[in-house]
Amino acid sequence: MAQQAIVGEKVGMTQKWVDDKVVPVTVVKVDPMRIVQIKTNERDGYTAIQVTYGNKEAKKLNQPEAGHFEKAGVAPGKRLLELRLDSVDGLEVGQELTVEQIPSGTKVDVTGTSRGKGFAGVMKRHNFGGAPASHGAHKNHRKPGAIGQCAFPARVFKGMRMAGHMGHEQVTTQNLEVVESDAERNVLLIKGAVPGPAGGVVTIRNAVKLVGKQV
Repeated sequence: MAQQAIVGEKVGMTQKWVDDKVVPVTVVKVDPMRIVQIKTNERDGYTAIQVTYGNKEAKKLNQPEAGHFEKAGVAPGKRLLELRLDSVDGLEVGQELTVEQIPSGTKVDVTGTSRGKGFAGVMKRHNFGGAPASHGAHKNHRKPGAIGQCAFPARVFKGMRMAGHMGHEQVTTQNLEVVESDAERNVLLIKGAVPGPAGGVVTIRNAVKLVGKQV
């Protein structure tokens, strides 16, 4: 878990000059978030905050959503997300969180949903070498080869690496550095690439495994 966490939408990548060097950065737009619910150890068994951002018309909400926002006294937003934190002390329902939560120079872990690549074979999905391309190999150059046994145990073990759906999974990239935190434009510039396509929702938390951290 983390001490601080925010949610943003990936805009894309660009570059920025830092100390006479060009640094590739990912632009993440972080709209001000409103706390809708606070979860505590006593009541829920863990500590977290439920947040929303943006605006959504009331007529587009179903009854449970409308009641949830009405009970909290918070204006409806585009999404409803939960952020687990070490502590929720000092936080209250209706409080607004902004990009200022993550200042420049902070090391962060960014979680997002990777790009979906559809159905892929074993060479693309698992980096298999494939079958020989000569000496009598007939139309099996990209096939996986043998996948199981015959008489014993006569089954394919679970977890066998085979062709299937690739991508569209939750991915976390750790120890990225925030190059710039722009409170005026509600934008974070994060050094390097973060998971997911442009427009994807990403969660940004304090890094949990700092490189070179003294124990």
